[in-house]
Amino acid sequence: MASDSGLSWLRTMHVIRAFEEAAAAAWFSGKVRGSVHESTGQEAVAVGVCAALRRDDWLASNHRGHGHAIAKGADPRAMMLELFGRKGGTCGGKGGSMHIADFSIGMLGANGVVGDGVTLALGAAHAALLRGEDRIAVAMFGDGAMNRGPLLEALNWSVAIGVPLLLVCEDNRYSATTLTADVTGGPGIVARAEAFGLHVESVDGNDVGAVHAAATRQVARVRSGGTPAFLHCRTYRWRGHYAPDKGVYRDAALHARLIEDDPIARYAAKLIAGGVSAESIARFAAQAAEDMAAHVAAAEAAPWPDLREAFTDVQDIGAPHQLEAVL
Repeated sequence: MASDSGLSWLRTMHVIRAFEEAAAAAWFSGKVRGSVHESTGQEAVAVGVCAALRRDDWLASNHRGHGHAIAKGADPRAMMLELFGRKGGTCGGKGGSMHIADFSIGMLGANGVVGDGVTLALGAAHAALLRGEDRIAVAMFGDGAMNRGPLLEALNWSVAIGVPLLLVCEDNRYSATTLTADVTGGPGIVARAEAFGLHVESVDGNDVGAVHAAATRQVARVRSGGTPAFLHCRTYRWRGHYAPDKGVYRDAALHARLIEDDPIARYAAKLIAGGVSAESIARFAAQAAEDMAAHVAAAEAAPWPDLREAFTDVQDIGAPHQLEAVL
């Protein structure tokens, strides 16, 4: 029989997938503005990593961050309100899809600048070091970020100073619309991370149990030794770079083969083999879809933020004058 945590992992993966599908549908219907980058197919990485963290550990995400936020404990309804730009959103309706943040659960935020979330996590980890805390920071980023200057600087800094930082690369093969392998010099991501002196572990990112086991090992290593580590998760994103991207640049036969390795179906099969009924497994998906429909309805009915909210949580120099001019 599966443990409660195992059932929780499956439930959370279903919530993430249902959220991504609802978010994309809302974008296509014109109800969500800006960009929506889906993480469909990558659910096991978010869930496996976050299940190894404490609530007070920090997590910094990237532009494809809905799954990370949900796995860390963010409220999906508040997140949907945020995507719709409504009052009650995680950031008051002002951040949108690429800027989900919730400091109460250690979620430092998603980030639209590729690789820049890593520098936020690095700063948080350095703060923990200076304060003598046993909290750690985790940075989630894609394989494309491995070619970005700020990330490479962060790798160097983390090792040179020795900060409690876990770097998690979700290697989904593509940097936006280009195969990462085609634009990356050298022998690959793992070798590049090792060249900085990082302890590196590579894992099947579609196996939530394997991700959790690897993340648990690396989190313990980082927390006890205060030194950084690198977790390379091999996965695949099912959708295009963002909602309207049809992914026509991908090989159709390879794409069809890769999406057969569904992390949710794979883990569900394992649970069923362990004695969990197929009916209860099916209820997880149905409940997630039902809840997400309710979240979308709530977001559609929610009021817009007051115009004055545009001047809160920002630098306030000159704000009173600007506010009077606008209102």
